[in-house]
Amino acid sequence: MRNHIIAVVKRLFAMLVFACALPATAGAQWLHHPTPGIPRTADGKPNLTAAAPRTPDGRPDLSGLWQRTSDRYYNNIAADVDSKDIQPWAEALTQQRMREFGKDSMETLCLPLGVAATTSPFRESRFVQTPTFIAMLNDDLTHRQIFMDGRQLEKDPNPSWMGYSVGRWDGDTLVVESNGFTERSWLDWDGHPHTESLRMTERYRRRDFGHMELQVTLEDPKIYAKPWTITIPMELVVDLEMLEFVCTENEKDRRRMDSKGPELSTSAVPVRTLAKYAGTYDYVGLSGTTQVVEVTLVNDALFFDQGGTGKQKLLPFSDKAFSLSGWYIEFATDSQGAVTHFLGQAAEGETRGVRRK
Repeated sequence: MRNHIIAVVKRLFAMLVFACALPATAGAQWLHHPTPGIPRTADGKPNLTAAAPRTPDGRPDLSGLWQRTSDRYYNNIAADVDSKDIQPWAEALTQQRMREFGKDSMETLCLPLGVAATTSPFRESRFVQTPTFIAMLNDDLTHRQIFMDGRQLEKDPNPSWMGYSVGRWDGDTLVVESNGFTERSWLDWDGHPHTESLRMTERYRRRDFGHMELQVTLEDPKIYAKPWTITIPMELVVDLEMLEFVCTENEKDRRRMDSKGPELSTSAVPVRTLAKYAGTYDYVGLSGTTQVVEVTLVNDALFFDQGGTGKQKLLPFSDKAFSLSGWYIEFATDSQGAVTHFLGQAAEGETRGVRRK
């Protein structure tokens, strides 16, 4: 049964890997062309903690190639929202999309990400800044236009994938207000929906040369009882250039996807069983880097926090196996029943987290 589930998961996510992992790993061209004009340390390495640059008119200069560094909110943008504050039909739709493992997601269908592009760690964005206009150019060939000329958002815009945006400065923070998003798009990988009433406010603050903090506030009163705000770290990409990515180019996976994915469990896993898995793990990712993973039990559910980026809920396949926004996570025990490690399975490969003694 386990091998069948893993095989199905791999088929379901082959498209996602092609769509999302390639830009993150291939990343760039001109690999040996250092970014000119940036601060460097004595040994020639980029000094990402140097002071943030400014434009001739004294504003923070946000120009450059940026990447988000955490996928918590990309997986579940409503991770901090009480489910009671979500309309029941919307919560049911999200659960359905999760059970189907995103087979109709924007990534799977090779469509623009919409709001999810704001949280995606798999998309690089080049900021081009002028006094009256800022462009965000994404590696999937989508773009956003942010008008800084004092215009207001249209009250009844024609819905579009990436929405419509106007911006202004609040001290050293760029404030961007957007609306007009087509409700065909999802807010995240898990599948939280929105209506055409959605309004998004972003606040970009460049802390130093290589780091920017992004706060995103979402408001959609037709689904969510109140607005909520998330914070996303961003890092400057230097000494590399953006590689374009076209999802439909040589795409061969969609037609092989099952119409129905592996079933999540409809029965609750006993709390005493879940409690065995709680602990600290040394996790080796696909890139070979090691991070600390904290698995915690909150009420009757397990949560997975990788590298301190925030808790993500694990949904059970069985008493030992769980889904983490597409990853198949299975806990292993020794002959005495003590938990020793977990394995992570996806189309990209297999990862492992060893429990600390």
